[in-house]
Amino acid sequence: MLELRQDELHSAFGDPVLGAISFLNEIMSRYPDAISFAPGAPHLAFLDDLDIARHVDTWVAHEAAERALSRERTRRLLYEYGPSRGLINGLVADALRRDHGIDAGPDAVVVTVGAQEAMLLTLHALCARPGDLLAVVDPCFVGIRGAARLLNVDVVSVDEAEDGVDVAALRAHCRAARSRGERIRAVYVSPDYSNPSGSLTSLAARRRLLALAEDEDLLLLEDGAYGFTAPTGEEIPPLKALDTAGQVIHLGTFAKVCLPGTRVGYVVADQVIRTGDGGRRLLADELAVSKSMVTVNTSPICQAVVGGMLLEHGGSLKALAQRKSALYRRNLALLLDALDRHLGPGAGPLPGVSWSRPSGGFFVRMRLPVPADAALLETSASEHGVLWTPMSQFHAGGRGDHELRLSCSYLEPDRIEEGVARLAGFLRKEVASGRPNGTRPGPPCR
Repeated sequence: MLELRQDELHSAFGDPVLGAISFLNEIMSRYPDAISFAPGAPHLAFLDDLDIARHVDTWVAHEAAERALSRERTRRLLYEYGPSRGLINGLVADALRRDHGIDAGPDAVVVTVGAQEAMLLTLHALCARPGDLLAVVDPCFVGIRGAARLLNVDVVSVDEAEDGVDVAALRAHCRAARSRGERIRAVYVSPDYSNPSGSLTSLAARRRLLALAEDEDLLLLEDGAYGFTAPTGEEIPPLKALDTAGQVIHLGTFAKVCLPGTRVGYVVADQVIRTGDGGRRLLADELAVSKSMVTVNTSPICQAVVGGMLLEHGGSLKALAQRKSALYRRNLALLLDALDRHLGPGAGPLPGVSWSRPSGGFFVRMRLPVPADAALLETSASEHGVLWTPMSQFHAGGRGDHELRLSCSYLEPDRIEEGVARLAGFLRKEVASGRPNGTRPGPPCR
């Protein structure tokens, strides 16, 4: 049997960043009875009353009326390949305008196979020349790092500030890149309760970041996956809604507000491209062409399911997400309350153990006085029946090795309570005693 040498294949093979997600799936499969705070998965309760056929019929009826076609002819669209740009672009554009103030037409939207494809297509389009760099806020979602690695795009990590990206540090990185004959082409940011840190970028910090992007000729890749979990009345406009200079490309997903199995995401790319013959095209046009060579199109049936769910909620993303947002905020409050009771002052706090207190999103970030590595996770799973995610995989250069991420999104209240009780028992036994490779604790989590 022919054997291939790894050094003759793409250099990304074997890179730990590409195995981060499968690592969690593997350890969860080995400990199925453990309570897992590891995956940032949607809650299964919202899948109980799904009526896929009804959602599809809703979209078909709407589309038939819009196109002045018969329902039979419209339904046939679901069985064909379909346009690379997508079928529900108008619904997405209308919902973004109505709910988030993002004023972009359907022609600026490309419907993708999840937000992950949107990241890959966008990076491929933007980082086209040697020396084009992607900047990310550290810590950062592994999906964007993995996409950059597959495309051989070098990544610059910028520290997180108290209320968002460290703008001064980003400016310094831009200038340093230019001095080397390189350029930071784009910056990936997740301003609303980011994965993994759960941080929220303030309105003032968003405006500073937009001003810097214009000054330094940067494009901002805004991942808006968790903005829908903001407490009512505390929503901050997306960067794309505040953007007046065309610096923001907005990435979105329906995995959290509809259902993950559809794998439907989107990218809003209304930047104008001047072509060599003097013509003008949108960046979205080029992304759609690239998509035709990657996935051909996003499943029309899956788009119809999402489109029908949107239509049944008045075409509103906010209405569609309302019940889910309330549940995720409830779970987050339960997680923070349980941590306070089991590990807070009243329970006898552990030196060097601290955690963040986000107001939305799926994630709480915890700091330990010892390395939160694979070996510690194995002990936590095998001896204490609780899983979490090491934060080191979200950082560059070995940082974050004393931090872990807790996700509460898909657990029931009793499992959150029991899981934190197990976590507290684990920390008091394994962490309070110290480990041979432990070091002095760092600063507490914000």
